[in-house]
Amino acid sequence: MLIENIITHIARKKNSKYLQFQPVDSLPVSERNNGAPLLLYIHIPFCEELCPYCSFNRVVFREGLARQYFKALREELSIYKRLNYDFCGLYAGGGTPTVLIDELEETLHLARSIFSIKEVSVETNPNHLTPKNIERLKSMGINRLSVGVQSFNDEILKATERYHKYGSGKEIAERLSSTLGNFDTLNVDMIFNFPIQTMENLESDLSTLIELNVDQITYYPLMVSSSTKALIDKKIGPVDYKRGNKMYIEITNALSGKYRPSTAWCFSRHTSLIDEYVVHYDEYAGTGSGSIGYINGCAYANTFDIKLYISQLNKGTLPIMAKRDFTLKEKISYDFLMKLFGLKLDLGELQKKYKVNPLRYLFPEIVFFMLTGALKKQGNILTLTEKGQYYWVIMMREFFIGVNNFRDYCRSMLTL
Repeated sequence: MLIENIITHIARKKNSKYLQFQPVDSLPVSERNNGAPLLLYIHIPFCEELCPYCSFNRVVFREGLARQYFKALREELSIYKRLNYDFCGLYAGGGTPTVLIDELEETLHLARSIFSIKEVSVETNPNHLTPKNIERLKSMGINRLSVGVQSFNDEILKATERYHKYGSGKEIAERLSSTLGNFDTLNVDMIFNFPIQTMENLESDLSTLIELNVDQITYYPLMVSSSTKALIDKKIGPVDYKRGNKMYIEITNALSGKYRPSTAWCFSRHTSLIDEYVVHYDEYAGTGSGSIGYINGCAYANTFDIKLYISQLNKGTLPIMAKRDFTLKEKISYDFLMKLFGLKLDLGELQKKYKVNPLRYLFPEIVFFMLTGALKKQGNILTLTEKGQYYWVIMMREFFIGVNNFRDYCRSMLTL
């Protein structure tokens, strides 16, 4: 527990420094010609209703505004094309990307026609898993459909305000069962360490997943930002992070027979795309209101004001509101975090990428994690141990909490 506390403290301290963005009026992404593989992230911020624990940029769905938004989003993609960008993969997240199937279809069609898209991953919710929608999504060439389930336990679904939206755990399981086999990968997003979640609840959820035999399971720890803490405390109780390790061990043990880890919190039956595209792609463009991109060592954020987002793109301007230029040490540290989250890091590849010996910048971290039994080193290859996988879950949890707090800051600036 002491090591977990140390990791949490250091991760929070570093994140508070790294995630300090500066307002910008100019465009931090310039014409691109280096040919490195890029991912295109598309953010759709609309949901029929808002879940209390979610910190992503999202608003209640209004069809008129959503259609204006999709039109502006397609203009944003066109601007990246004019700047000579190309993308190998596309990830549509939200919000709920499938909230308007026809608009999503038109947007994906445009992306495929102007970029070299080879793989597409799209998020959705259980209520959108209808036969008609599934056929439509299949026709779009989606490789991976990721369904936000979080839990099959009815009490947890009610406490998190999902039961009345998506049905009972049994109904959700039936929808998943009918969707299996229609896509290369059907991923189910789950959450562990809800305050009211017991080990018995968790074991039951795992049994349901194993029985369904879904292609992929992503098991996130509950991540509480500053804006959602009070609401979560009120609706489902205070979060105790000390319970996380025991639950994570139960998850890895239960899934080890049929699934192998793709990242520290993603488990797959076969090779496939994953939610954390930052592992497979060094750089990615963030499009849509409130999205974050990372290109050429620069992290940048689009405006969180949806009407301003639409207005700026109607003028042909990228809607970027803030950026953060990383130092060389910060870029190497970022790769250290993200690549090892994908279980393995090649120090030789890192040296080729940055033209410096990465041990000059990572030596204290590598020694610390090797001494704690989290890392193994063979030549230039660093590999996470089973213990290390949970330590990386902690670090990524804190990283995403930091990102969520940055989103809270952006929303507070809108209010001001």
